[in-house]
Amino acid sequence: MDFELTKEQKDIAKAAKEFAEGEFIERAEEFDREETFDEEIFKKAARLGFVGIFIDEKYGGAGLGTLEQCILQEEFAAVDLGMAVAVLTPCFGSEIIQAFGTEEQKSRYLPPLAKGESIMGSAFTEPDAGSDLAAASTTAVKEGDEFVINGSKMFITNGTRADYLICFVQTDPENTDKHRRHSMIMVETDRQGFEANRLRGKLGIRASDTAEVSFNNVRVPCSNLVGKPGNGFAEAMYLFNLNRIGVAAQGVGLARAALEESIKHVKKRITFGALLASYQAIQLKLADMFTWMRAGKNMVYEAAWRIDQGKVDHTLVAAAKAFCGEMVVRSADMALQMHGGYGFLAEYKVQRIYRDAKIIEIYEGTTEIEKMIVARSLLA
Repeated sequence: MDFELTKEQKDIAKAAKEFAEGEFIERAEEFDREETFDEEIFKKAARLGFVGIFIDEKYGGAGLGTLEQCILQEEFAAVDLGMAVAVLTPCFGSEIIQAFGTEEQKSRYLPPLAKGESIMGSAFTEPDAGSDLAAASTTAVKEGDEFVINGSKMFITNGTRADYLICFVQTDPENTDKHRRHSMIMVETDRQGFEANRLRGKLGIRASDTAEVSFNNVRVPCSNLVGKPGNGFAEAMYLFNLNRIGVAAQGVGLARAALEESIKHVKKRITFGALLASYQAIQLKLADMFTWMRAGKNMVYEAAWRIDQGKVDHTLVAAAKAFCGEMVVRSADMALQMHGGYGFLAEYKVQRIYRDAKIIEIYEGTTEIEKMIVARSLLA
């Protein structure tokens, strides 16, 4: 494939970079320290068209593809990952509505998301069901024309911000096929019995809202079912393929930031009478960081391009996610090492990069799970 971006894609990258540098830089340390976020920044991003760019034009979005979404993820993450997540995830899960929802659901949920007038999240992970999604035990029991939902979810992005969550719940727990037991159901967060508590003290991405949510006899109409009953696992995997490559793109952006911060530091820091940049050991580290970052970027862009061409390569998506997770953690470690004691200070961006990097190996599928996907594909 041709990796040359189109003029439109280059313009998106330029606009994203300018927005992030203009809005993120001055407040990133504050949001990291206070574990908070200014919703006005999200609303401004929405007005400028950065939110929900994959949503079809019919519903108020830009109708762009996975590659364009990855470009946004990379550019925003290169400035600050926590704020990137806070700005770009309020449409998280709407991909399922767009792909599997009814026309009524699309018309109801997608336009306000594209305009930044509502916020959405996805509730999949549970305290005892993370990588093993099929073990999720939250139940939705049908009673008349309603579902009654009971259970809890953990590590839910936008859990306390969201107006509604698309939830992965058991609707057929007796099914002998564990991958046919679950369905996707939309839950408005103002319904009685729903509760969300923000998780604080996270290692990184502190501007992003992460919560524990619980459902205590939460009632929703049966019309809130998204897609087919029992098809929840397949719908979740569809979403994960899109989001995993987006997370890999975050890793590319964060690795680029680690490299850029390192270059700036070693070109001005003097030790033993010479610039750090003059030492071969430092130069070799920079060369490794650049090589890893570009290799990851090529994998991400190809995988995203294939998704947009309708030729999803699940193995490449998993490989890109695994590689970018490991390479950004290594790059961040090298960057902090080159900063020495200064890297331990909160006022230096590299400290935040170091803490943020680890999440790329964890959310939307751990590195170990991604490698298992790759290995199974190779051995099939």
